[in-house]
Amino acid sequence: MKKVCIVTTSLGKGGAERSSAILSQILSDLNYEVHILITKNDIDYEFAGKLFNLEDSFGTNLSDFKKIKILRFFFREYDFDIIIDNRTRPQFLKEYILYNFVFKSKKKISVVRSFYLKKYFPNSKLLVRILYGKKTTLVAVSKQIKKAIIHNYKLKNISQIYNPVKIDKINVLAKESLDINDKFVLWYGRIENSVKNFDLLLEAYKKSILSKNDIKLCLIGQGDDLGLLKEKINSLELKDKVYHIPFLKNPFPYVKKAIFTTLTSYYEGFPRVLIESLACGTPVISVDCKSGPNEIIKHGYNGLLVENHNIFALANAFNSFIENKTLYNTCKSNAKCSVKKFSFENISKNWDELLKK
Repeated sequence: MKKVCIVTTSLGKGGAERSSAILSQILSDLNYEVHILITKNDIDYEFAGKLFNLEDSFGTNLSDFKKIKILRFFFREYDFDIIIDNRTRPQFLKEYILYNFVFKSKKKISVVRSFYLKKYFPNSKLLVRILYGKKTTLVAVSKQIKKAIIHNYKLKNISQIYNPVKIDKINVLAKESLDINDKFVLWYGRIENSVKNFDLLLEAYKKSILSKNDIKLCLIGQGDDLGLLKEKINSLELKDKVYHIPFLKNPFPYVKKAIFTTLTSYYEGFPRVLIESLACGTPVISVDCKSGPNEIIKHGYNGLLVENHNIFALANAFNSFIENKTLYNTCKSNAKCSVKKFSFENISKNWDELLKK
């Protein structure tokens, strides 16, 4: 049985963190010995395998030198066959030390989960090649990300594997009772305006016919920009139309009951909220940001894909789902079947093939 270590910042709140937890379940089901290393004591998602929680075990006041010493001992003790790194990695010197003197394994895989490549690569193309070179396999979570990496850095050791969705599990979770009578549309995720672009979301909602039809906007999530979000809601005089719910471990009853789920990000990787919403049978409306939405949404089939940064286009899309019942019902009826290719079972095969190379 091969030993695999998944390295991630935490197992809480975000899409990358949820993906790390799901990956641990995938690899455990494939009969790998799974270990997870987290550096921040934040756990919300179910995972499989043995957890090493650095912050919980050694506290929050460790120096970088002390962290490196502890991690070096950890990796040498277990002598992993494969390390899968799900963290962001912008600092060359730190990552060079980790990849060359700390991460001991026969094979290293670095996952790129966002189109904003500066989160994963140092500024210098030379340093990128030194860091990753031939020793590390990169995994892009979308085709657009893979294409961008090849174009920008001329790297060849790249595979592409989508984020999976656990369709059956989500539909079980979605059956939990929900005490809410309002009609609503939904946004959920990490509240980070520089990525998620709440200005666009709220202004399009205000211009649309949703509020006039007594359809509210529900926002679920936590993040550093919660105060900024509430200020924007108040400035647009939407306090009675838009409501916020803190982070939920199980948002799926809301996802299932929503008229549609929306996404307005500046950029993404492969947005889990879209495939989760479709798995619940709820159609989606998303901006065509890089990357992911146009690899998930077939316009007019399972959702609507609109030009990014265009308030009027997004508001019109919102209106279309309310005014055009044939369009809406078509997208709703096709939602679940459209994400079968991203199923847990199919993506498991992709990971198994990569790890056995």
